[in-house]
Amino acid sequence: MDISTIRFSRKDPAQFFNTLNKRVNQYFRENKLKKTGDWRLYLKTAIMFALFLTPYFLLLTLNLNNWINLLLTVIMGIGMAGVGMNVMHDGNHGSYSNKKWINKLMGGTIYILAGNVYNWQVQHNVLHHTYTNIPNHDEDLEAGRILRFSEHAKWYRYHKFQQYYSIFLYGLLTFNWAITTDFQQMFRYMKRKLSYGSLPSPAINWSTLVISKILYMTIWIVLPLIFMDIAWWKVLLGFFVMHYVAGVILSVVFQLAHVMDEAETPMPNEDGSMKNTWAIHQLFTTVNFDTKNHLVNWFTGGLNHQVEHHLYPNICHIHYTKIAKIVKQTANEFNLPYHEYKTTRKAIISHFTHLKKLGERPVLEY
Repeated sequence: MDISTIRFSRKDPAQFFNTLNKRVNQYFRENKLKKTGDWRLYLKTAIMFALFLTPYFLLLTLNLNNWINLLLTVIMGIGMAGVGMNVMHDGNHGSYSNKKWINKLMGGTIYILAGNVYNWQVQHNVLHHTYTNIPNHDEDLEAGRILRFSEHAKWYRYHKFQQYYSIFLYGLLTFNWAITTDFQQMFRYMKRKLSYGSLPSPAINWSTLVISKILYMTIWIVLPLIFMDIAWWKVLLGFFVMHYVAGVILSVVFQLAHVMDEAETPMPNEDGSMKNTWAIHQLFTTVNFDTKNHLVNWFTGGLNHQVEHHLYPNICHIHYTKIAKIVKQTANEFNLPYHEYKTTRKAIISHFTHLKKLGERPVLEY
């Protein structure tokens, strides 16, 4: 079924989203706040880039022992995930700043994270945010055959062990961006003529992808090989460790929001219609975790406030803690779900328990 055939219900007799919008907008008016970032986001941006890039320059300029080099690559991985969640993410949603060129600049930081702006905006802004947790439409649910993220996906015998091996695959997220995923996605999205805004020129799009990949490999592999007095395989190992650390962090944060027992994966009717309105659909398909933890809020870029983010992707994450109270209260008033876990630990346990459940042989398979 093509995405153009998916239609969300327009019937919201209780006027949930209309009521919620009025309350959220009132909060910003009364407190005289912009919905974009402020000094808190700018300071965090500097910190995340320092975590990401300072170790890189230390590796290039200092002759350090192998264990310190390894530690620095781990820190780079943490910083890489931090830039992705706090800077790139808001930039590509247009919520980092009220100036388009700043959003474009910050969104473009995905190029030093091994990604591609066009691919990310189509997969995330268009497919994931519009068709959240709808099988065969939200690509965040797709993991090939090796992982089963939905009861609608085909079951294979090895899925019985996915709760054990999944974490090892999660670390390959950004590494795959760098090597294969971007090329596959661009071919697929350009063929389907998908875009976030106007469809870019194929020639410019492909040229940007190829040139950015060459520059990326030059910065992260060629220059270290030239300036670092260590074996080539250690450079490649450090590159892999950086990506693996970032991949585990990003994947786990993403999965805790949607691949959970509480997060539904509803299928459209035969005519492509969905049961709920888009806003109510987001409540049924997203989950929050550890929203009272200041460190988790700060480091994940508010992605632990997934409910708020999906309802208001155009609002900067620094505001989610405050508007969460409004969203939760309004959802409760309208007798709608508001899924959340009190701690990250409980959410992680629930996620892998859910993977185990999805890995069990379906009854119809017997």
